[in-house]
Amino acid sequence: MKAHTKETQAAISPNKAIHLLKEGNQRFQSNKEVDRNLLAQVSDTSTGQYPFATILHCVDSRVSAELVFDQGIGDIFSIRIAGNFVNEDILGSMEFTCKLAGTKVIVVLGHTACGAVKGACDDAKLGNLTTLLSKLKPAVEAVAEPADTSERNSGNIEFVNNVAEKNVYMTIANIRAQSPVLEEMEKQGDIKIIGAMYDIKDGSVTFYE
Repeated sequence: MKAHTKETQAAISPNKAIHLLKEGNQRFQSNKEVDRNLLAQVSDTSTGQYPFATILHCVDSRVSAELVFDQGIGDIFSIRIAGNFVNEDILGSMEFTCKLAGTKVIVVLGHTACGAVKGACDDAKLGNLTTLLSKLKPAVEAVAEPADTSERNSGNIEFVNNVAEKNVYMTIANIRAQSPVLEEMEKQGDIKIIGAMYDIKDGSVTFYE
């Protein structure tokens, strides 16, 4: 499979981009990944890159966007940070990937049993990790149930996963609120900003649209 060109990228709509990611995840789940010559794709992209999607996801070793969406070199921009939240630098990266490099969708991809979310639920303290986890605390606080504080911790996996999902939605809201560039692109129909959740047990991705 050839890497995307400027022409093939331009022909992909935001909805088509989402469809391509869904198809890729279905291939991943059924172990029917596309047979790619990655070295050929290195050559294809040596003079330019034309990805169709930007994925914000966690550093978790089990959640590589290129793998779970069955994509090759030059197909997606991959932004990774524990807890898949946004800050000024990540927003700037997204503005580059969408406004300047032409991607058609931003996917905020959370995942089940997220270690960063667990740490935020437990109010963990460790060096610079303390500051990182503080970015996830608003999502913890936004999940009302259970009210019993003894159940609002990493030992309650349902609570953890609910916080992870809430964090996806809050991150999408933050992208729109903190980046007028991306908000305007979405309003004009140039891109879509959506959320999704990866299940570490079966490899499936559930999209929130």
